[in-house]
Amino acid sequence: MSVSRREFIQMLSLAAGSFALTPAALAKGLTPSNLLKFEPKGNLTILHTTDSHAQLVPIYYREPDTNIGVGRNKGKPPHLTGTALLNYYGFKRGSLDAYIYTCDEYLPLAKEFGKMGGFAYIASLIKNIRSERPGKVLYIDTGDTLQGSATSMWTRGEDMVSVMNKLGCEAITGHWEFTYGEKRLLELIEMMNFPFIAQNVHDATWGDPIFKPYVIKTVNGVSVGIIGQAFPYTPIANPRRLIPNWSMGIQEQNMQAVVNEVRSKKVDIVVVASHNGFDVDKKMVSRVKGIDVIMGGHTHDGVPKPVRVGNTLVIGSGCYGKYLSRLDLEVKSKKIVDYSYRLIPVMSNMIEADREMAGLINDIRKPYKEKLDEVVGISEDLLYRRGNLDGTFDDLICDALVDHYEVDFAFSPGFRWGRTVLPGAVTAEDVYSQTALTYPNTYKSSLKGKVLKNILEDITDNLFNLDPYKQQGGDIVRSKGLEFSIRINEKMGNRIHGLAVRGKPVDMNKKYSFTGWASMAVQPGPPVYDIVLDYMRKKKKIKVKLDRPKLVF
Repeated sequence: MSVSRREFIQMLSLAAGSFALTPAALAKGLTPSNLLKFEPKGNLTILHTTDSHAQLVPIYYREPDTNIGVGRNKGKPPHLTGTALLNYYGFKRGSLDAYIYTCDEYLPLAKEFGKMGGFAYIASLIKNIRSERPGKVLYIDTGDTLQGSATSMWTRGEDMVSVMNKLGCEAITGHWEFTYGEKRLLELIEMMNFPFIAQNVHDATWGDPIFKPYVIKTVNGVSVGIIGQAFPYTPIANPRRLIPNWSMGIQEQNMQAVVNEVRSKKVDIVVVASHNGFDVDKKMVSRVKGIDVIMGGHTHDGVPKPVRVGNTLVIGSGCYGKYLSRLDLEVKSKKIVDYSYRLIPVMSNMIEADREMAGLINDIRKPYKEKLDEVVGISEDLLYRRGNLDGTFDDLICDALVDHYEVDFAFSPGFRWGRTVLPGAVTAEDVYSQTALTYPNTYKSSLKGKVLKNILEDITDNLFNLDPYKQQGGDIVRSKGLEFSIRINEKMGNRIHGLAVRGKPVDMNKKYSFTGWASMAVQPGPPVYDIVLDYMRKKKKIKVKLDRPKLVF
């Protein structure tokens, strides 16, 4: 069944007076037409989601205040935040766009516009776009989809497979999916009604491909080659022990060979479903020829407009279910001759939930509801994670670790996943959204000052190396009890200065005690979520002090 534009709006319950917004939000002129403003075009629609981290229900997610680009990427999307981003794209302060894309005035705007995402609302959008464009829609996901929530941890990814099957996903690649281990990931793939594709994952001994490198789909008479690019640094960024028999990497030469092979099948266009990260995608498509579109993930960048690199459209579709990318293409003579694009905000207060998906999600969450809903404490502060330098939720995690282990300092990884929590009640589900992974165990250890400095040098090089291929994603490790400054433009070995522990300059030959979690090695300590939950129950009310490294340009 096809529907008109007007019917599409009505099916989403976006007609006047139907959405649950505050009067202040309504006064800003939000209407169905500007929420879903889009000019349908051409003979093919590609829908894309990425980095949802298994967040089944609507959430808050604050965008970063710091996202530093270096070298050629300095000051360019996606390395724009706050006012710089608003000015670049012509968005107004205090607008819905400001709420969606920046952290400026986040708390008052969050109270106006409400939560975003949720797969029942994503499902509603996808279903209705398919009705609006019958036979013309292709939907792909680029991973970090099966991990990141309590239910995904407890079901070992199966909850999200059932959701993606219900959505009618047509191809997926991955990153955190690999942290379930080789055996479990293959079991999950067997449950999927769609292919898991990755051209850059091979047997570590013999070099044979582990997964299909690509799939070819014909949509409305357009032949589309979809090539998978899994996160190339998984064995470095995550425990190698979980995938001991598989090798990974960017594998640029193999990508070119696969593109050539797909082109030889007489496809009309080539799309890469990538989990490289935005800057790595840009570099790769500047060197690998024959890619028309790259739909990217990993770095969680919601980029309002495609970035063109040569003849390739580079797409960043954000994270956490906040957005649904829609790319309409006019394909003629095996070329993209025109396109329209919209990074659709999934405003859960303005969209009617899809009943079937809502029912499935309710069934998934029902056995765990009491445990998820437990209020474990009250926060006086906005709790968030995302940002190159710091996050208040990680400071809370570090406070809990220091309290538990009584050490000089604590580390928390620079992960980019984890929901934002407004001041007030903090639930167990909120804590799990920051900590739900397959290697959560904590540890207590010691190291010399010179080793500490070298670790920080290595971590900052991962973020600020001029070569995107040497950046492995993620943000700077969070800490409690450390002080230091980072000289962004220096080379590795000379970026960290003013290093101090508990306010005293570091003695390079002295040993310091520390704690952390999410180790590459097997660790004996209790899971981090248990420590944080117990800490919050004990404290009842928390106020977080933000520990932030100083930047020197």
